Amino acid sequence: MPDVIVVGAGHNGLVTAALLARRGLSVTVLEDKDVIGGACRTEYPFRTAPKLGVSTGAYLLGLMPPELLRELELDLPLKRRDPHYFLPTTGKKYLLFGSDERELKRQFQEFFSQEDWEANQALNAELAALRDDIAPTWLMPPVSIEETAERFVRPALRQHFVRLCRGTAREYLERFGFKSDLVKAMYAVTDAFSGLDGGYDTPGTGMNLLVHNMCRLPGSGGTWMIVGGGMGTVTQSIANVARKYGAQIRTGAKVTSVRVDRGVVKGVVLANGEEVNANVVVSNGDPFRTMKLVEQSALPADYRKKVEAMAVPGTTLKVNLCLKDLPRFTCLPEDRGQFGPTIHLLPQEDDVLGALARAYKDTQEGRLSEFPSIEWYIHTTVDPSLRDSEGHHNSALFVEWVPHTLKGTTWEQEESRYVKQLLSICDRFAPGTSDLVQETFVLTPRKIEEHFGITGGHIHHVDNKRGFTDRLPYETPVQGLYFCSAGCHPAGSVIGAAGHNAAGVVLQALGR
Repeated sequence: MPDVIVVGAGHNGLVTAALLARRGLSVTVLEDKDVIGGACRTEYPFRTAPKLGVSTGAYLLGLMPPELLRELELDLPLKRRDPHYFLPTTGKKYLLFGSDERELKRQFQEFFSQEDWEANQALNAELAALRDDIAPTWLMPPVSIEETAERFVRPALRQHFVRLCRGTAREYLERFGFKSDLVKAMYAVTDAFSGLDGGYDTPGTGMNLLVHNMCRLPGSGGTWMIVGGGMGTVTQSIANVARKYGAQIRTGAKVTSVRVDRGVVKGVVLANGEEVNANVVVSNGDPFRTMKLVEQSALPADYRKKVEAMAVPGTTLKVNLCLKDLPRFTCLPEDRGQFGPTIHLLPQEDDVLGALARAYKDTQEGRLSEFPSIEWYIHTTVDPSLRDSEGHHNSALFVEWVPHTLKGTTWEQEESRYVKQLLSICDRFAPGTSDLVQETFVLTPRKIEEHFGITGGHIHHVDNKRGFTDRLPYETPVQGLYFCSAGCHPAGSVIGAAGHNAAGVVLQALGR
């Protein structure tokens, strides 16, 4: 009988398994899919290009703490994107954000304004300071936002930190004096809206903005990185560490219930009827799926109510693409590195923030927006190892806001039409893109739920509007039952800190 069962072989579960096994505990990881990695994996989903690899769920590594990489002895093939952001327009203006500060300043002054340049520098300087201050908090159990400010944040930024965590994207970004709404919209979309149900004026979008600016990876310059071989390299590497220390990882082993006797965990039951006994069960599943594994009477009603209040449906659409060739942007026809970064496709109206507000309102009302916010990736330009011998490129449209459930219609009816609509938006910026698409692999919120096993298709399990002690606690009221998933502190994304911190809580409970 193992000392510890970890339910789910996503990245956090694998981190927990590796760290507990390294401390001499016998650990068994039970994964119901036939592959490990959860939503952090590399797949080959294209029928007409079977050797073209793509990261189908998580696209980039940004938030894994370097201290955790060292603790796990992970040497990942990280590739810096330089430039890291590309903001095209349908005219001649553009911004290509990279390490060449002089060139970026020239673009700001020529296409936007000196005020926008100064605001951009001030914003990034403040976020870098906050990143340094709160970095230690990610690898320890959380305290409240206010106590975090008091204990970790430099005095001059404490008030700004609390307001950012509790407040809206608008309140934070408007402080810096940007003249261009397009630049503000870019920062809001990529940092504040990504993966959550929230718009420019939604409280808590500031927390998501902060989370997305916590990249401290070596050599990154604070920007998210591509992993050679796709995101599956991350989870395969952590699994190898876990196995090295003796952890057993079983795939095709679906847990159907967690056994509890008089408030104490006894093990789990699998779909085939097999019982696996253990005194500790750590769930890497999302909280709502995990709650269904535990008998109703084993958890206090107020605890269930508190956890269930965190549930919101996913609003993310992922359109993975097989491209025959690279697109050509009207604003920047020659190749200056604009294909590797996150490409931001935003409405071109004078009132871009108003257009985004309308798009979010459409989502809230169950409609598909004509122009949602889109992040576009073409990662094979930076990591050619995933290309096939025919030279196809992988690509993805990451659409922030779509309804989980459509009003008056269904995803089955709308998916094909809507993908064409999204590609027609790409055509506005890079004419002819639609003709370059050989095949698609589409993940609506419902398909994300089916494909990765995440309730509601919510890529972060719990909205990143919730931070620190407002997220799911590692401990449960059941003795020996713990959470290590993305719903816990510090946030949803490929971070691994929740797995690390849960392992520490378990070791402490076992007196190890």
